[in-house]
Amino acid sequence: MNAPRKLAAILAADVAGYSRLTGIDEEGTLKRLRKLRRELINPAVSLHRGRIVKTTGDGILIEFPSVVDAARCALDVQRGMDGRNADVQTEQRIELRPVVNPPAPY
Repeated sequence: MNAPRKLAAILAADVAGYSRLTGIDEEGTLKRLRKLRRELINPAVSLHRGRIVKTTGDGILIEFPSVVDAARCALDVQRGMDGRNADVQTEQRIELRPVVNPPAPY
């Protein structure tokens, strides 16, 4: 039996220096990450037709129907991060590292 196949682009992102940030202020870092997810990441994922597949302490995997949607989401999140980090000291900034994998049938 052959299951129907579809293409999916995957956006993977993690926080640069996560261990260092939690070492400085674990509770504050986790609180800021939850706020980022709620106010920036989740809305961008929804806007660009994504679906969060998995989260880890500092990482996230998101499925999109196209590379364009994944790239636009990543750009929106990065632009949002720039604004949020503007007044934060360099050593305490949360900086996401996104990677978009091209569509692969599954």
